[in-house]
Amino acid sequence: MAESKAEMAKKWLEDRANPAHSTVVGNLAIGGLQVFSAQTGRILCNFLLPRHLSDKDGNWRAGAIATLIDNVGSLAIASATGDIKISVAFDISYFSTVKINEEVEIEARTLAHVGKLSNVTVEIRKKESGEVVAVGKQWMASTSRGQSKL
Repeated sequence: MAESKAEMAKKWLEDRANPAHSTVVGNLAIGGLQVFSAQTGRILCNFLLPRHLSDKDGNWRAGAIATLIDNVGSLAIASATGDIKISVAFDISYFSTVKINEEVEIEARTLAHVGKLSNVTVEIRKKESGEVVAVGKQWMASTSRGQSKL
């Protein structure tokens, strides 16, 4: 039986989160990510903050959060469409900090598809308390040429 789009998206994300791929710059921010569920239009993950993604005070760097949101959000869309899309509008609200070795849950949900555009929301919460860390909202688009398929 052929893999579903959600299963392919999960595999793609797990492959990039594999520590063996952590030398690739785009994968540094998601190394060690654990994908727990991949359904059509929804991805659910856990992530334990490693030292290399923290600032001098031990807090998760904003840029690393943005990279993780971009990766997981694009795969939530891919789990519904089968396409890897590029960001055309990206907004993140940061609410609290995460310290080294603190675990978070990441949930990405595809909200809409309009032509070549798709909208996704990614929410990051502290695993222990449920406190919201960051919420990312993106519009992503497929390109007419060179569109990347899973």
